[in-house]
Amino acid sequence: MLSDFNFQPDLDIMNIYVGNLSYGVSDDQLREVFEAYGEVSSAKVISDKYSGRSKGFGFVEMDNDAEAQAAIDQLDGAEIDGRAVKVNEAKPREDRPRNNKGGRN
Repeated sequence: MLSDFNFQPDLDIMNIYVGNLSYGVSDDQLREVFEAYGEVSSAKVISDKYSGRSKGFGFVEMDNDAEAQAAIDQLDGAEIDGRAVKVNEAKPREDRPRNNKGGRN
């Protein structure tokens, strides 16, 4: 039964926002930059779902808060692939209302 399933997010993992990325930065390149500070659980550059082109930002997850904070402190404002990036702890995504323009009622 679905109600028996109690999902608890892993609170030990820090999710890090990385903004102002060059459109040429890949997931692997993003991972490599952050691995200099510790173990990276995941690294993802966000792409447009239609064109596949990078949106210029991404997210990195790190298991160790101290390593993650060191990465944030050292990489915020640092240059990656020719651009000064913005790095901070990601904020939880807020639910946004759906846009029903042009849709059915």
